[in-house]
Amino acid sequence: MGGSDRSADGFSSPDEADVLDLGGRYVVPGFVDMHLHGGAGHSYQSGRAEDARQVVKFHRAHGTTTMTAGLVTGSTDEMINAVSSLAELASEGLIAGIHLEGPYIAVGRCGAHEPSLLRDPDLSEFRRLIKAGGGHVRMITLAPELPGGLDLVRAAVDEGVVAAIGHTDGTAAQVKEAFDAGARVATHLFNAMRPLHHREGGPIVAALNDPRVTVELINDGVHIDTEVARLTFTTAGADRVALITDSMAAAGMGDGSYTLGVMNVEVKDGRAMLAGGTSIAGSTITMADGFRRAVTVVGVPIEDAARSAALIPARALGLDDRIGSLEPGKKADLVVLSDDLEVEKVMKDGRWS
Repeated sequence: MGGSDRSADGFSSPDEADVLDLGGRYVVPGFVDMHLHGGAGHSYQSGRAEDARQVVKFHRAHGTTTMTAGLVTGSTDEMINAVSSLAELASEGLIAGIHLEGPYIAVGRCGAHEPSLLRDPDLSEFRRLIKAGGGHVRMITLAPELPGGLDLVRAAVDEGVVAAIGHTDGTAAQVKEAFDAGARVATHLFNAMRPLHHREGGPIVAALNDPRVTVELINDGVHIDTEVARLTFTTAGADRVALITDSMAAAGMGDGSYTLGVMNVEVKDGRAMLAGGTSIAGSTITMADGFRRAVTVVGVPIEDAARSAALIPARALGLDDRIGSLEPGKKADLVVLSDDLEVEKVMKDGRWS
């Protein structure tokens, strides 16, 4: 077997060798980000193919080999146009589908969504969005306590779309009813939802106590305190925690002014906030950042962190038969990490990116 020819970065290429000596580096499955909006100064919200390609290029370089395209609340026409454009890229295999974060979310928990554009669940509009997506709408986040919320959860399940509960002021009972109706994800747990109270656990307790539910976690040290992240892993376990970035256009960029949908965002010291407000507006991290922090700061074993960064989100999206772990028969998506868990090399579909 080959292996003597090396490139400048110390790796042999598949064309040069059958066996690659990685010199004791860590190898983990390619990261799967089921919730992100942008990066490298670009956003999926524009619906422009070049913007989406730049987002994918940036995050792939940081270890994310599979990702969905997240859209925040917009007008009906804006969302349909963006969904239609992104569906073409999903058909190419560039993205794994589209995540509609809104527009059916609670005004009181809207976070970085424009309140005037929010509306109650509308099955007719939802079906128009599904049609525009051509089978590529993968997930929708909604507040189940809104009028028609449970009907929309059931409609999403019927269409093969993952129903996620988020941006909600629902009680524990209301959210449990949504899980019983088929919702299976809690969108960025703790953030933009009724907080936990010892006499009303709300969405947080409902999600943590339900073994059917995958809980998203933005492990950036901004959205979630370290001790809360540790508690989440302890309570739900790595088999139910999906690390996400919720990254917006500022990921990989410096401090400054950006947009998220129609909202103006100011980034200072890597923290994205609505301009003139107090709401966090997504993150500026990569999955590699969240993964590394899970291991080095939160104290999650590297094997568990790898599951939460790859297999668990893949399973939530219904893609775990193809991606999410290093097993025979699955795609050759992997990340090579240094001793300090920095990304050194990324393989997508058997090719080094």
